[in-house]
Parts: sequence; structure tokens; C-alpha cells
Amino acid sequence: MRLVAEFTTEPFDVDEGAPPAHATEALRAAEAAGLDCEFGPLGTQVSGEQQLLLSALPEVLDAAFAGGASQVTLQVRRDA
Repeated sequence: MRLVAEFTTEPFDVDEGAPPAHATEALRAAEAAGLDCEFGPLGTQVSGEQQLLLSALPEVLDAAFAGGASQVTLQVRRDA
């Protein structure tokens, strides 16, 4: 089964013109895990097979917090 996860890292630092490190580091971790990724201005969507996605989420969260995130909001659902 394929799953889709959407996560938002905070704080929002949109005034700087470039995405904040906590957002880009989380994206890099998801890409390194082999997930399909869509990076957006308010969040990132990743998808993949259930075992791959679920095993990658701790690394994604670690990367976000190591990059300076104060909070990560995460939703996971089955792919339609």
C-alpha cells in the first residue's frame, strides 16, 4: 500500500526569500530515503510504499529539528 505524508515545519521564515533550513533539511532526508517529494511554500508532501515511508519519517523529523524547527505538523494517509 502506498502512503502520502504531508508535513509543515515551523517557524515560517518567508521574509528571507529562501526556504528555511529546517524545511530544506527535512526535504533532503525524504529524498535520501527514496520518497517521491513535492516541496511547497507552506509544506512538503512525500509519498511511497508504506514500509519505506514509515521508516523514513523519524529521519525526516530529526532533520527538521536539527535544522532549527520549533514544531513539525504531520499528516499521513493512504494514497487514493
